[in-house]
Amino acid sequence: MKRVFLIVLDSFGIGAMEDSAAYGDIGVNTLGTVSASPFLQIPNMRKMGLFQIDGVRDILPGSRGETERHTALVARMKERSRGKDTTIGHWEIAGVCSPRPLPTYPEGFPGEILDEFCRRTGRGVLCNRPYSGTEVIQDYGDAHMKTGDLIVYTSADSVFQIAAHEEIVPLEQLYEYCRTAREILQGEHGVGRVIARPFTGSRGGEFKRTAHRHDFSILPPSATMLDQLSENGKAVIAVGKIHDIFAGKGITESVYTSGNAEGIERTLEYLDRDFEGLCFVNLVDYDMLYGHRRDVDGYAGALTFFDRRLPEILGKMREEDILMMTADHGCDPGYLATTDHTREYVPFLMYGSGIAPENLGTRDTFADIGATVLHYFGISPAFAGTSMLDDRKTLRPKTEEYR
Repeated sequence: MKRVFLIVLDSFGIGAMEDSAAYGDIGVNTLGTVSASPFLQIPNMRKMGLFQIDGVRDILPGSRGETERHTALVARMKERSRGKDTTIGHWEIAGVCSPRPLPTYPEGFPGEILDEFCRRTGRGVLCNRPYSGTEVIQDYGDAHMKTGDLIVYTSADSVFQIAAHEEIVPLEQLYEYCRTAREILQGEHGVGRVIARPFTGSRGGEFKRTAHRHDFSILPPSATMLDQLSENGKAVIAVGKIHDIFAGKGITESVYTSGNAEGIERTLEYLDRDFEGLCFVNLVDYDMLYGHRRDVDGYAGALTFFDRRLPEILGKMREEDILMMTADHGCDPGYLATTDHTREYVPFLMYGSGIAPENLGTRDTFADIGATVLHYFGISPAFAGTSMLDDRKTLRPKTEEYR
């Protein structure tokens, strides 16, 4: 019974791509930044070969020229799509390359969009500008509680975000407003995600976002590896925000999580379950809690936490299991020009009892990951991607290294 566990360390970039300046990102490197933190301790990922990936050994202290034997197949992944956001990054991992970026609104959303939104929801709108999600509720929370108007804002990403106090707008009502916005935002205004951002707190005091965020994504424009797996009778289990990113398309089972710790626990639970197919996991805290908030030590600590739990994951793997780890974009917490995502290469590590450790250099597209997953299940990808598996890589004797 074959299983693949694909874990996305959300925003874990490993260095600027050649075209990063075109995206406003100069000299960015998420891993390079957090490597300077005393809170970064990732010996297990290092043992697997993270520090031997192209570019990484040149920027991390003590890793230059590193040649120690590693235990995983590794590669540096290049994003072919035009963008640096969550939706486009995950879509490309699953086989969909986007030649055009999703629309963004640095000056706010046009009047015709908001007029239709207000007409259909019966509520007014506050803000309508790019804004920090934690700051916007402090600046507009009192007005929202007084008027009932919805706080609508965006960012450098292709998002339409709606913030509302849970006592003013019940969660299910907020989610329904998001579904309304999702129906309106199509075609040329088809943003990647509509995001519900509920919060709590008292007027005149401090407001805090809650864990009840919910994303409403636009449908992928073509078939993904998720579609192909489910159409071939394989399980496609989504952990974290994967279900939202793909609007549920091609997914057979899903569970939401409150953050990295719960995401890891759900992954360990699925490792104990019998199924054949893919468990696709997103660990969001690196991006949401630390990258955007420019918290270098927090980001480093979150990587350390995952690394400490990694032996538990590896220890539960079965003979036919494959573990893959990658990212969807960068979010360099040391880059102070913006608080946005950063255009970076991402790492790829693949481990299993039948996977020979090898360095595949730099790959041309994230879609090679989706093609590799499908190859393992004997399915030909319906998209442009090249598998990183071949017959040689399935001949390694079983190792007990982490067991």
